[in-house]
Amino acid sequence: MDAPRKNDKKVINGWALFDWANSAYFLVISTAVFPIYYEAVTEDTVSVFNSTISTTALYSYAVSFAYVLLALMTPILSGMADFAGRRLRYLIVFTWLGSLACIGMYFFDNPEDIWMAISLFVLSTIGAGGGIVFYNAFLPEIATEDQYDAVSARGYAFGYIGSVMLLAFCLFMIQKPELFGFTSESMPTRITFALVGLWWLGFAHVSFNRLPKDTPRKVTNLVRRGFGELALVWGKVRSQGNIVRFLASFLCYMAGVQTVIYLCTIFASVELEMESDGLILAILIIQLVAVVGALFFARVSKWVGNRNSLIIQISIWILICIGAYFVQTANQFFIIAGCAGLVLGGIQSLSRATYAKLIERGAENLTSYFSFYDVLMKLSLVGGAFLFGLAEQITGDMRNSVLTITVVFVIGLILMWTVQSKRLQGQP
Repeated sequence: MDAPRKNDKKVINGWALFDWANSAYFLVISTAVFPIYYEAVTEDTVSVFNSTISTTALYSYAVSFAYVLLALMTPILSGMADFAGRRLRYLIVFTWLGSLACIGMYFFDNPEDIWMAISLFVLSTIGAGGGIVFYNAFLPEIATEDQYDAVSARGYAFGYIGSVMLLAFCLFMIQKPELFGFTSESMPTRITFALVGLWWLGFAHVSFNRLPKDTPRKVTNLVRRGFGELALVWGKVRSQGNIVRFLASFLCYMAGVQTVIYLCTIFASVELEMESDGLILAILIIQLVAVVGALFFARVSKWVGNRNSLIIQISIWILICIGAYFVQTANQFFIIAGCAGLVLGGIQSLSRATYAKLIERGAENLTSYFSFYDVLMKLSLVGGAFLFGLAEQITGDMRNSVLTITVVFVIGLILMWTVQSKRLQGQP
């Protein structure tokens, strides 16, 4: 089969539309709606193996379990997908798994359903997180290197816009149930779960129809060959100093980025005593400004190169953390949130494009390459959140946790300075 023609606008928009579909889960379900609904519906404790734990602890364990499982599972599945030529098929499988589990959460309506809800939440998280590595790996296949920055930014922009649109509608439905004829207090939220699953599955099928088709090969001992493919790529990654240094920097600064984004609402709630309406507004500010940030820093990278653009953004993140340490009012927090949104979209989209540029030209095992990137993304969240919690536990002050994350960004900045590649400076 002939290689797909690159820079085809229809294919690129189809690829970006998967971000539109998939991002709705992360914003609407895992960030804004499900944690609040889960806490409201469940009781304080749940019985586990003849002992009791808090339901909030169970939720935290479920998140950790899902991401640890993904970190263990996606590299080998990536190797299998590359060797068997079935990248699109794996993307489809993860999408169906996640979206159907999300739709199933509609039936979570009372405390007795907690294990069903947790199981479906884990499955939907695995579906959402697992599909991303296969999605990312299409970037070098559908675009030429000079378009990586712009195409990656378009994907993130689509994701931010689509997820905010769906969140706004769902929040309106939850806050004004009488306009939709709902008499059950839980019905709007439960319908939100189903809507996200349908949104995710429906728009993803547009992507499936436009993305390059698989070129499957008949293979035996696929698992063993998948490990072999992964080992081959790891050997190549390890021998390329720029990739190793970039990934080390990426692990550090993304630990800071993800910790700030995931825990900023907790910080505002505890330190500033902000109400839920203000917290949701902060989330919306971050998401909307991130659209501008993704597109703006794609243009900045054309002027100064990828590495320097990332250095600028990491430096801004350091200033954001320092500012957050001193913030005292809700208005100050909203300003910080806006600044975070600007560099959130930029640093996520440009990191993906930068890594794609560092991969050797003509590489066929793209999914395996991106599996290392994806695993570090997930580990960065676990590590950053752990450091944040540890600093608060030791010092008794969440503001000191913010300073700890500042140090992580500084380490990432120093490591990024060591990355030297003409391909990241717009040179051949």
